[in-house]
Amino acid sequence: MPPTQVGMTMPELVRDLLVDPSGDGMRLDAFLARAEGMPSRSACARLVEEGAVTINGTSATSKSERVMLGDRLQVTLPEPEPETGVLRPNPDIPLDIRYEDDYLIVLSKQAGLVCHPSPGHVDDTLANALVAHCGYAHLGMLQGEDRPGIVHRLDMETSGLMLAAKDDETQRALQDLIRLRTLDRRYITLVHGYVAADEGTITTGIARSRRDRLRMAVSDDPLAREAITTFRVLERFEAGRFDEGYTLVECHLYTGRTHQIRVHMRHVNHACVGDPLYGRGDDRANHGLRRQFLHSWSVMFDHPVTGECVSCRDTLPDDLLGILGELGPASMGRTAAGDEICPQLGV
Repeated sequence: MPPTQVGMTMPELVRDLLVDPSGDGMRLDAFLARAEGMPSRSACARLVEEGAVTINGTSATSKSERVMLGDRLQVTLPEPEPETGVLRPNPDIPLDIRYEDDYLIVLSKQAGLVCHPSPGHVDDTLANALVAHCGYAHLGMLQGEDRPGIVHRLDMETSGLMLAAKDDETQRALQDLIRLRTLDRRYITLVHGYVAADEGTITTGIARSRRDRLRMAVSDDPLAREAITTFRVLERFEAGRFDEGYTLVECHLYTGRTHQIRVHMRHVNHACVGDPLYGRGDDRANHGLRRQFLHSWSVMFDHPVTGECVSCRDTLPDDLLGILGELGPASMGRTAAGDEICPQLGV
């Protein structure tokens, strides 16, 4: 049963609530958030912090204090935030959501979907889909009104798990986890050639290429940004008539530079299969794949509000599974890491 509403003064600005038996002993922010017409739990917590909530006529001091049966609460709400912004909501873009609460979303992005507007992509981006799903008033805006909710990007043709935030505070906290290298992000890539070491670390600077502004490059320029990628080999495949073999690799990002894995794998002479920017143009060697074989398969982090460990994993999409199916007869066997991870990928 929802909280009992016993009166309304200036309905759009002030709300009076009575704690009924179902709310007895609840945290204040949770009680407020479940009332009809109230904002998200994180927004309710901010109202408490801003002094906009009273209990029995006394200002509430903590979002975590417990309400009791019969308590009368009054909440002063801010003017409604605009539900529209610079982006058109696009409900026709499907969102494959793997985790969602009042604060954040973990979703699996399909290949071919741009994260936010760019030349040639105005209404057909992930940001447009997020606006349709959440509304502008319920997405973090730290990245700007044209990038609502976006915490980190995946390249257009990279598939898999990524995060979106429903308010500025959560967005900032998730970006801090990335900066502190405590948000665990792991990717699967198939690369050209035989990677001899079972595991390793690639540490370089990365900067925009001076020859091609569309590309990034390993650089020792003082202004280049540090990039750290560790990798583990999962499976190796023998060379064929038109290739030099392949290696299936899990990469762990400690930093999040543009095109980081693609640039690092090219740097060690093992470009990602199908990569149109950093890889080979040989259609046979790429097994007809027209996008980079790169999939964000695992994210794990401590929730910045609840403290719970959020862990999501994602199988490979059909186009990438098809390539591995073609290579199956050439397998040289899996490593111990491959025995553990490949079944989780659907391989």
